[in-house]
Amino acid sequence: MQRTYLALAGSALVATAAAGAVAGFGLTPGGQARELFEAGPVDPDRYAVLGRPLGNGEWTLLVLEQIKPTPLCWQQRPDGLVDPSLNRFDFTGICGRYLDSNGYSLRLGNLESSGLGAGPFRLRLEQSGQDLRLLASSPALNQDLVVGRASVPARDRDAFVALRLNPGWELQRRRYGGQTLNHLYFANAASAEQLVAASRPEPTSPQGARRAWSPMQLPPPPPPPTTVLASYPDRVRRTQPPIASGGERRAIALPVIPFRE
Repeated sequence: MQRTYLALAGSALVATAAAGAVAGFGLTPGGQARELFEAGPVDPDRYAVLGRPLGNGEWTLLVLEQIKPTPLCWQQRPDGLVDPSLNRFDFTGICGRYLDSNGYSLRLGNLESSGLGAGPFRLRLEQSGQDLRLLASSPALNQDLVVGRASVPARDRDAFVALRLNPGWELQRRRYGGQTLNHLYFANAASAEQLVAASRPEPTSPQGARRAWSPMQLPPPPPPPTTVLASYPDRVRRTQPPIASGGERRAIALPVIPFRE
């Protein structure tokens, strides 16, 4: 019975290590989980994050890499779109392509997306009007993370749209044991929870309207008082006849104005 118990315990440990490797984690000698893959910086000028138009208004994400200086793998067109010039020559060893989750993934707080507490993330492109956004979504989060965006001048099936990564986001290369691998990260030093908290809107009043001034500011001054006509007794006193030089009052004919409250 003791041998059976030890055998089962060893099998469980092996299974745990295998699951950790699949999730991007290994085990320390003490049995604690650690990040299996590392990340290294890249030269951003050698990469282009692009959106490729599909049918029904949909988009797909791809990243191109300029491995050798020439020929150019992509070129900017005068209309603002990007020409994928690598399609016109044999780009083997010249251009690199990262087309799906096998070529890129998310990395937050120095952890791979598969090992984050928020669960696996999916990168997708979504267009609203002329605004194209690169979003990272997870079933465990109540909102998407905006990774990058672009303005769409036009839709051309033979041209791409270049996306700009938002502040705090950058491309990194996966590394293992000091060796650079053919996999890219859309990386941010902040965690998923920190990014969600930073993107929450400002608090609103109970009526739903944003406050225009903070509690330390004074409210706008009241409007100046409006001009008020003299009261009825004042008007009566002002219509009394003047006193003549002999001390008597002179009668002066005045129009009678009826009093109204």
